[in-house]
Amino acid sequence: MTESYLGIDIGTSGVRAILISGDSRILASASSTLPASRNHHDMLCQQPEDWWHAVLDCLQKITLLHDCSGLQAIAIDGTSGTTLLTDTRNQPISPALMYNDIRSADLLDSICSSAPQVIACNRSSALVKAVFLYQNYAPSGEYLIQQQADWIQAKFTGKPGISDWNNALKLGFDVEQLEWPDWLTAINMGSRQLPEVLPPGQRIAVISPQIARQTGLPESTRLHAGTTDSIAAFLASGARIPGEAVTSLGSTLVLKLCTRKPIISNAHGIYSHRLDQHRWLAGGASNSGGAVLKENFTLDELVSLTENINPDTSTGLDYYPLPSKGERFPHPDPEKVPVMQPIPDDRAIYLQAIFEGIAQIEKHGYDLLEELGGDKVLSVRSCGGGSANTVWTRMRERIVGRPFVPARQTEAAYGSALLAAGKL
Repeated sequence: MTESYLGIDIGTSGVRAILISGDSRILASASSTLPASRNHHDMLCQQPEDWWHAVLDCLQKITLLHDCSGLQAIAIDGTSGTTLLTDTRNQPISPALMYNDIRSADLLDSICSSAPQVIACNRSSALVKAVFLYQNYAPSGEYLIQQQADWIQAKFTGKPGISDWNNALKLGFDVEQLEWPDWLTAINMGSRQLPEVLPPGQRIAVISPQIARQTGLPESTRLHAGTTDSIAAFLASGARIPGEAVTSLGSTLVLKLCTRKPIISNAHGIYSHRLDQHRWLAGGASNSGGAVLKENFTLDELVSLTENINPDTSTGLDYYPLPSKGERFPHPDPEKVPVMQPIPDDRAIYLQAIFEGIAQIEKHGYDLLEELGGDKVLSVRSCGGGSANTVWTRMRERIVGRPFVPARQTEAAYGSALLAAGKL
């Protein structure tokens, strides 16, 4: 019987699970797609049950690939800021508003008029989503505010109401004082329960007997407090010490720099997660990234056109690629419009200009982190789908102007598996 640990990554377009051994070798992996987010009454939503069905699909595939009788623990990561309301039995009583859903400026002003400068006070935060959902779905009794990873975690244990330092940050949890601040608890939101917040990786409970029977996993399997997708990707990369950075090139562009102290700047969309008692992860998430590429090119085009790009030259075009209006970092502006003009006749040049534009955003982000007191960027690792493009990687290294080093692994699910194994 091989001792093993399971990480589950709940993404925007799919769920991925990775099983590792006690010495961190990958034993099995599986993935399952999710329906696309939908616009419902001016809300960008997904159905929570779709997440759970995808998780069960991954578990079924994993158990077919490898004997899981030695499974010790599970940890889960999810998209930061994806928020829903549930009753105290973990049943959803609202849609799940996605991480990139943006609420009105008036609502933000009414919530944060007397709040300090915190990441929870922006239009895409979990807090603003939670207040909107409370006002529009009017729970009559006690209810819970949950993040994506929290809800999946509770499906395993049957014990809702537990979160972690990282997922609770955008709901307003004070990760420096490790408490819910007074200004937050004063907001009128009815009989809501704010979650108990634990350090990432801390043991929560064993899986419920019902889930053990349903999945075939050992009844002794523990659930450990999880994290967000970008932090799980950071852990997977092998970055550990202050000055080491990770760029996640998924649907969006996410930067994380390991620092000795927190950096917070609402003016730039910069916030800091607490990694442990001595390390922080400072950074931000731009709306630029893979979603822009997907809107403008097929997968086949991305492969074929990349072959015609010289990464050591520049197009001279000054793009700010966005999939739609609105930006979060490093220029927070809900009205910021994409800049992808003029469009050249050569599709390869057009692709190169978008690659360059995203790389310029990455460079500016790291410049800001250093300017605002972060540790000097010693190295950059890359993860996410875009990291597999070697031409783009060479172009990014030239533009960003920092040493690039290979990531140990690029899947967030691997980082969550390390968290389950206690290897923070």
